[in-house]
Formats: sequence, C-alpha cells, structure tokens
Amino acid sequence: MSGRDLFCQPRRMRRGAALTLVFTSVLVAGAATGALPGPDRKSSPDTPRSTTAARHQQVAEAAAEAMADGKSPVEAAERAVSRSGDRWGAVYSEGEYEEFEEALDGRYTGVGLRARRERDGRIEVTGVRAGSPAAEAGIRAGDRLRSVDGDRVDGRPVTEVVSLLRGDATDAPAGTEVRLGMERGTRAWSLTVRRARLSTDSVTAHRTGDGVTVIRIDSFTKGSGDAVRAAVRRAPADGGIILDLRGNSGGLVTEAVAAASAFLDGGLVATYDVDGDQRALHAEPGGDTARPLVTLVDGGTMSAAELVTGALQDRGRAVVVGSRTFGKGSVQMPSRLPDGSVAELTVGHYRTPSGRGVDGRGITPDLDADAGALARAGTVLSGLGAE
Repeated sequence: MSGRDLFCQPRRMRRGAALTLVFTSVLVAGAATGALPGPDRKSSPDTPRSTTAARHQQVAEAAAEAMADGKSPVEAAERAVSRSGDRWGAVYSEGEYEEFEEALDGRYTGVGLRARRERDGRIEVTGVRAGSPAAEAGIRAGDRLRSVDGDRVDGRPVTEVVSLLRGDATDAPAGTEVRLGMERGTRAWSLTVRRARLSTDSVTAHRTGDGVTVIRIDSFTKGSGDAVRAAVRRAPADGGIILDLRGNSGGLVTEAVAAASAFLDGGLVATYDVDGDQRALHAEPGGDTARPLVTLVDGGTMSAAELVTGALQDRGRAVVVGSRTFGKGSVQMPSRLPDGSVAELTVGHYRTPSGRGVDGRGITPDLDADAGALARAGTVLSGLGAE
C-alpha cells in the first residue's frame, strides 16, 4: 500500500456501531485519508513485518467466504473487525467509501448546518451555509435543532445528529427529504428540506475589532494547508492570530502538516509507527514564527487536529486554550475487499514532538476555558503581544 492509503481519522462504523464526522463548514459525516508522507524507518529486526497484511487477509477471507455462501460480505467483514478488538477499525461499502473520498475534496451530501451541543444537551445551530437547503428554509445561527425525522436530538452526541441529518442509516442521496424540528426563542416549528450536494470552505478567517486574526479550520480537506498559509500572509504584521480548531475532527494528515508549517520554520510535527516502523512528519521551512499565536481546542478536536495542536504546543509556538481534546491518535490502513467494499484496520499510533501519546489521552490545554473560550484566547493573545 502507498503512503496515500494511510488514515489518521476517526471513522463511522456501518449501522451506527460508531459515528464520527469531519466538521466542515456544515454538519457532515465524513472520513479523511491521512496521506502520510514517506517513512523515516527505524524498525527493530524483531519487529513483525506482516501483522497488518495478515489482519487484512483475515478480514478479506471472511468477506470472500460470505460471498461464496450468498451472505453479506460487509457484515462478515464487520464481525471479523469487531472480533479483532480494533477500536477504530471499520468496514465501508463501496458507495460509502466513494462518499468519503468526495469529502476529502470538500464535497458532501447534507443540509448546510453547523452546530454544537450545549451544556444542557440541546443542539444549537452555530452557522448556516449560504445557498444551502437550511439557509433557503430560513434557519439561522442561534436556532435550536430539536429533532430529525421525528427523532429527538437533545442530549445526543453531535456525531449522531450528523448521521441523522445525512441519512446514513438509509444511505440517503441528495434530493431526499429530511424533516427538522426547530426552536427559536419561544417559537417551535417543523419544516422539511431536501438534502443537497454541497461544497465546503474548510478554512475561514476574520479580523476582530482589535486587529486579531481568527483562522478557523473546520477540517483538513484538500487545499486546507494552502488556505491557512494564505490567511496568515493576509494577517496584519502587528496583530496576533487565534487558530480555532474546536470541533475539528481531523482530515488529511498532509494538509494538517501543511497547516502546522504555516507557523513553524521546519522541524518535527509528529512521529508515528506502522507495525513497529517508526516514521516522522516534518514541517516545511519558512512559516511565520513571529506573530503571537493561541490555539483554541475542545473535546471535538480530534486526530489530525490534535497532531497540529500537539506540535504547536510542544514546539513552544502556541499557547493552547480550551478543554481537553478527544484523544484519537491512531493510524488506519484501508484495503479493498472482494466485493469492492473497504476495510480499515488500526496499524499504529502517532506522538507529539516531545513523545506524548495522544490516543485515549487527548491533549491538555495550557489554560482551561469552556464558555467564553474565544474571549479568553484574545486576552491571552494580548498578553503574548505585550511580552
């Protein structure tokens, strides 16, 4: 398998066994290829070299046997992955996998909402994509999403809400209807919208009144790294930067490294292993190392976004503000099954430049902040500027 085929992103198991998403500028379930660059190998002679191939072969054989018996190869492969105890392992139909690849290019099926779960468990709309079905239906930021097709969403993880909006359980295509229960103040209403094929702008930037540039990365899709570099170049030379990675559940690792490179002058971003082979990810030289930088994170900051956070924190480039990140630091490798579906198995883990493991631990911010985290980041940034 090529380096292009390595993944570093939480995945969604079929039939709701596990859910994840790429937080783009809307609610969208997704997957992201962790296209890891070439290896800096430091393997031990005693390291087993066929572990990954053997596990993939076992899953493929289970799928092939099911096909021969007239049974579902995907379900058989899922059972094999489940028995392996692989927390992040997953199996996707050919169609699902095509959707994931489209998501890497910033294309997806959805309604155009971006949302978060509040402390009281309610789902609040934080953004609506212009021209999307949600925007045309009059939904706006600050509204509450109460139900999807009659299913109450209060208290549910945002990932599950994403799955309902997309119609993952039925592989709903663009054009299918979804009924939303909404609330705005004391008003409650229901409306029906049609899912549509949408594109995302995963990187956005705006300037605050005091000259601070806020760069938000919703996911690391194709071109994200260049977009971050461009945003940094446009930022005032005498102003600080807030890098907002809240709700970013990962994406293309090459794009994550490119984004980190915008703030580093070369050097280590992370290390990772694949079946014991130790490899490294390095930043490109020439990044901005002068402007004060604060990185905002929360429990929805995952995978490749944690990789960026850990690099900037360990390298002393940014002060990290927010809450502990999710803790997904494993690498998945896909393989094609006999029926065209795809199985992904965990093959290794990555570490921050100082050697910290992320998987199951997350990254602890330098300063805790929940409500008012953006304002706290601005205060910290002003202090860094004074220094």
